[in-house]
Amino acid sequence: MKPADLAARALTLLPAETAHRAAIRGLKAGFGPKDTGLADPVLATSIAGIELAHPVGLAAGFDKNAEAPDALLAAGFAFVEVGAVTPRPQAGNPKPRVFRLREDRAVINRMGFNNEGLEAVKARLQARKGRPGVVGVNLGANKESQDKAADYVLLLKELSGLADFFTVNVSSPNTPGLRSLQTGPALDALLARVAEARWAEPVFLKLAPDLEPGDVEPILKAVQTYKLSGLVVSNTTLARPDTLGSARKDEAGGLSGAPLFARSTELLARFRRAAGPGLPIIGVGGISSAETAYAKIRAGANALQLYTALIYEGPGLAVKIRDGLAQLLKRDGFERLSDAVGADL
Repeated sequence: MKPADLAARALTLLPAETAHRAAIRGLKAGFGPKDTGLADPVLATSIAGIELAHPVGLAAGFDKNAEAPDALLAAGFAFVEVGAVTPRPQAGNPKPRVFRLREDRAVINRMGFNNEGLEAVKARLQARKGRPGVVGVNLGANKESQDKAADYVLLLKELSGLADFFTVNVSSPNTPGLRSLQTGPALDALLARVAEARWAEPVFLKLAPDLEPGDVEPILKAVQTYKLSGLVVSNTTLARPDTLGSARKDEAGGLSGAPLFARSTELLARFRRAAGPGLPIIGVGGISSAETAYAKIRAGANALQLYTALIYEGPGLAVKIRDGLAQLLKRDGFERLSDAVGADL
């Protein structure tokens, strides 16, 4: 096992949030893994005009304050999404608020968009401007904001030009009222204001896995009407599958990791079938291996993000998935990754 993976395993002995903070400090200090390999050309892809050497990215939630995106890119991720960031600094929900479900290879969190706020993230993104690597920003609303749409508009205006893409996150289960913005007139009102505020960068909409089947078509219509670039499917779930075996399974918050895979992949496929081949979709939820990554692609994902599996598999997971995915594509006769998108539908 590589030293970075050993260090990651050691961190699992610490309380979850303490371990996370230690991991960020280690990355900032230069102790993260360094990937010197090249992605197989079969993996090269493009999503919403963003060119990627391979499809494996890091989901939002790990580097909330944009402290270590370059170290994470150096570890082998093709792209990194920082945040969620809110306009004003926010402490988040009371601790403890992160729970490892080891038996289930899962995590429950009720963090509540804890972050240092717009100004801190903006300063760090300005400092790295011009450096190589694809970095996006996950946008959130402050808990106390009465006009949450105004928070997204402000963030887009202030951060435009400093990131490669943005994600409007209306699917966290840990900010009261936020998920109500995903559907119906509230979504239309939000996206209309987002459309007026955005600049040149692609803007994605991040959705919850707990949507109803009848929500798919109206969401796609709103995305098309307001010319968003694509979807991120999906965030954490409030559901608790019967298969969960951990004593922590009934903690409040969003469930991520292996138990989310089937639910999030089913929703991804539903959106792909309804949207057709043209809409960019980033697949997230339960990816822990090359095989699960491949299943997301065959269900309709153009690119991928992971996070929870890193806790159990170590920071070398991105490269393992990248290289294994190339082998699977070649095994099945695909000349390029895009040919496999939606192959199972």
